[in-house]
Amino acid sequence: MFKRILNNVKLIAFAVVLGAVTGVVIWGFLKAVSYVTGLLWEKLPEAVQFPGYAIALCAIGGLIIGIVRKFFGDYPEELETVMTKVKKDGHYDYSKMLVMLIAAFLPLVFASSVGPEAGLTGVIVGLCYWVGDNVKYAKEHEKEYSEIGEAVTLGVLFHVPLFGIFAVEETEVELAKEEALGIRLPKPMKLVLYGSAVAGGLIAFYLLREFFGAAMEGFPSFDVVSFTIPDFVAIILYLIIGIIMAYIFMGCEFIFEKISGVVPGIIKETLCGVALGAVITVVPMAAFSGEEQMGELTGTFKTFLPLVLIGIAVVKLILTSMCIKLGLKGGHFFPLIFACVCMGFGVGIFIFGYDLPHLVFAAGMVTAACLGAQMKKPIAVAVLCLLCFPVKMLFFLFLAAAIGSALGFKKKENDLEKKADM
Repeated sequence: MFKRILNNVKLIAFAVVLGAVTGVVIWGFLKAVSYVTGLLWEKLPEAVQFPGYAIALCAIGGLIIGIVRKFFGDYPEELETVMTKVKKDGHYDYSKMLVMLIAAFLPLVFASSVGPEAGLTGVIVGLCYWVGDNVKYAKEHEKEYSEIGEAVTLGVLFHVPLFGIFAVEETEVELAKEEALGIRLPKPMKLVLYGSAVAGGLIAFYLLREFFGAAMEGFPSFDVVSFTIPDFVAIILYLIIGIIMAYIFMGCEFIFEKISGVVPGIIKETLCGVALGAVITVVPMAAFSGEEQMGELTGTFKTFLPLVLIGIAVVKLILTSMCIKLGLKGGHFFPLIFACVCMGFGVGIFIFGYDLPHLVFAAGMVTAACLGAQMKKPIAVAVLCLLCFPVKMLFFLFLAAAIGSALGFKKKENDLEKKADM
């Protein structure tokens, strides 16, 4: 009995340390991204004063990314691809850790419409397997630690601890696989490990932020919301729009994936950079992952016509799918949240005018429905939405995510396995 308790304490302590190391890596990575982004997009343009600066810089960025991918491999890998490899192979190749870091870093500083979660998940999962291969104690639990690494990465990046946990656990297929394979750790113990690791990661991240400054701005959090009968009546419209957005995103991914298959490497990434630069020259709010842009939106939304906000949302969907499929890769959560908030605000203004509480409810419903249709994990989506929306919306967020999950497109697991084999 004592030995069992001691082993559990060791597991938890190791998870906390692993989480803390993950928090440090994420903070350092985001801090470097923030510094270089400020240099390239604030200081340098002031000195250069060149009208086509965004197009030129994004083209150069695309060229560099294409060269890196051509000679060192197709990185960063999408989050689902990383976890599919872990499930299928029971391991993740970390031999190109430096390449993975560089590949995750470059699209973010060259204004690609993607988030950091995809690239960082691959790096952290690789780090977990490196620990498992080189630390004798961790070897027997390396699969669990890789899942913990994913949970910590998502929990710290989105500042929502429960999102990391539910995003990893909330998959019926995976739970069935775990049961069939006889995972050594009982589920309650796994949840304790997740919680301990995420806590360690967040503590490390917030301590670094306290002493050395914020790594990135982060999404703004709305603290007002309306719950009136007209809001509830409009839910059906919000759900339809959110699900349509998920289908638009999927359709754009399909189209750009076909284009990607016929355009040679390096040329593909360079052309993507040119297109990205041209779009953000006309629509500056479509640049980057959307965190800072959403902060700007919350202070200036009354200056936008509703059709303009809806247009920005559609442009963001197209731009994000283009960047992911044509080589300037990264995560899609951040840009999709921004696009959905723009869409929710735009549609809400048509119904309620510029009354913020009504617009927050509209944005929350559209976001939850879209992400529910895209992720197929309603609990994780509802928790993720708490990043921006008030806790009192949780039931409605879950409802929208569940309906979106039920009506959204079905993911083909064999397609993910094909990606994992590439």
